[in-house]
Amino acid sequence: MFQNDWRGGKQEKLRLYWKVREERKEVIREKYERLQPHLGERGVRLWAANEALSFGRGGVRAVAEALAISAKTIMQGKRELQGPSPHPDSVVVGGRQRRPGGGRKSILEKHPQLLAAVEQIVDPAIRGDPMKPLRWVSKSLSHIVDELSRQGYRVSMHTVSKILQEDLEYGMPGLRKTREGGSHPDRDAQFQHINRQCQEFQQRGQPVISVDSKKKELVGDFKNGGREWHPKGHPEPVRVHDFQDKQKGKVTPHGVYDIGRNQGWVSVGIDHDTAEFAVDSLRHWWKRMGQPTYPRAKELLLTADSGGSNSYRARLWKCQLQKFANETGLSISVCHFPPGTSKWNKIEHRMFGHSTSNWRGRPLESREVIVNLIANTQTSAGLTIRADLNVNSYAKGIQVSQQEMSRLNLKPADFHGEWNYTISPQQ
Repeated sequence: MFQNDWRGGKQEKLRLYWKVREERKEVIREKYERLQPHLGERGVRLWAANEALSFGRGGVRAVAEALAISAKTIMQGKRELQGPSPHPDSVVVGGRQRRPGGGRKSILEKHPQLLAAVEQIVDPAIRGDPMKPLRWVSKSLSHIVDELSRQGYRVSMHTVSKILQEDLEYGMPGLRKTREGGSHPDRDAQFQHINRQCQEFQQRGQPVISVDSKKKELVGDFKNGGREWHPKGHPEPVRVHDFQDKQKGKVTPHGVYDIGRNQGWVSVGIDHDTAEFAVDSLRHWWKRMGQPTYPRAKELLLTADSGGSNSYRARLWKCQLQKFANETGLSISVCHFPPGTSKWNKIEHRMFGHSTSNWRGRPLESREVIVNLIANTQTSAGLTIRADLNVNSYAKGIQVSQQEMSRLNLKPADFHGEWNYTISPQQ
């Protein structure tokens, strides 16, 4: 009992310490915002160093976090404060200490391709939930610097860390225990295989796409997550209960995302999410977007989840892909993500995440509203989406016999042929 009381008291002291620390940082931040327009570069450095000295232990780090400036800058200011006083004629009060445009250029201005090089190095090793804004990489800074050095770049670990955090919005959180199901022993190897396949197809100028079905959405004046600006006191009224409207029903958006061109296609279906519907969506993408963009394409690489309408176990999925290959003359290579890793599929966080954000806080009152909201989704990175309503009906429970499967022109890959296979046109 005494030991528990002691631990509780210590935790309370730590909580109060961090609370006071954050309050002091907020005060420093407010003072800086008032003074900053009247301080030059040296003035900012000296003022920040003085605040760090007044803060006490951990002052440099606290002030650096509060003002979003480098700790090295504050340390230089401390050395200037604690060193001999400069000659009065050499001190510049206020204003800039260098002309506009002066100073050393950033490394990204000197080497614009460095950002893409860093992202390419860490992309196959992304861990975490890509639907969230926080992501982290499994490769250490030293390994990234070594790889960049082999590519001819001379950068420090500090520079790489700054690029990851500020330009690519990566982070490095600590470990946290979570309950998670088992994973396949070849999961990482399959990720690497998919990455290699994508690079090889893109180098040959062949299309690489990611496909998936989004969750079904209720059509009607139902509450939707998120917020949007409205006049105060006049929120848009919606239904209290989310009971399906029998007349409007639900819709199932199925998407095709062109990884290389950052373009997407969405077929908004009104019937069952079947393998026939998924390939029909692929067919519409090819006629409307794929073929005009890749008129000389002979191959197509398709990445998909391991379950749902495009499951690697679904026989109907492979039969429909065979029909599509016969119609287009394309040799279709398919790579499935391992079970339990569907959110690593590019379409999830590069397309569906943005289309969902585009209708946040809005009721999806009709099918036309849903199609228009999806089709008008754009991002600063250049994402464009085209969408259309698919009013066809698709039957459930279609059985495919083993004899039909044997007639497919399907070639499994040497590595996990159930996940990786190629379906070529039949003669």
